[in-house]
Amino acid sequence: VIPPPVIRIESYSEDSISFSLKMTTNIKVSGYVVNIYWTFDTHRQEKRTLIIEGEKSIQKVANLTAHTPYEISAWARTELGDSPLSFVHVVTSGTRPASPSLKAKAINQTAVECSWTGPRNVVYGVFYATSFLELYRSPHNTTTTSHNMTVLVQQDEQYLFLV
Repeated sequence: VIPPPVIRIESYSEDSISFSLKMTTNIKVSGYVVNIYWTFDTHRQEKRTLIIEGEKSIQKVANLTAHTPYEISAWARTELGDSPLSFVHVVTSGTRPASPSLKAKAINQTAVECSWTGPRNVVYGVFYATSFLELYRSPHNTTTTSHNMTVLVQQDEQYLFLV
């Protein structure tokens, strides 16, 4: 039986998490697959996937949000097949940024100008859909470091926006 890998949180800060991966077996490991999950504004679960080569690994994941719960899951790829999953949870330090205040205004039949308030030098995600269900499950989305964006939409549809 292949055991799950051990994930150990080495350190964390307002915007990063460092963790190590190792196996407690003599089975040869070729690498790991790591998923980092977090929930955006209670509506949308986000995920970042890392493919890591080699047997032992220390990884640092940056560009995270302060005071946000993250779940890290990992499995090892071995000469005998994939291991079971292991999980750890960690909350980044600091104070979570305030939610931006969004304004959306139709420019014409197929363009909406979105603008919002918030801190500078951060990445914003803009999510939009024609229903709450679509906004939760599979919204259109893009990222930007600015405080406004023109979004192209289908005509004759109503849209919900989230930043």
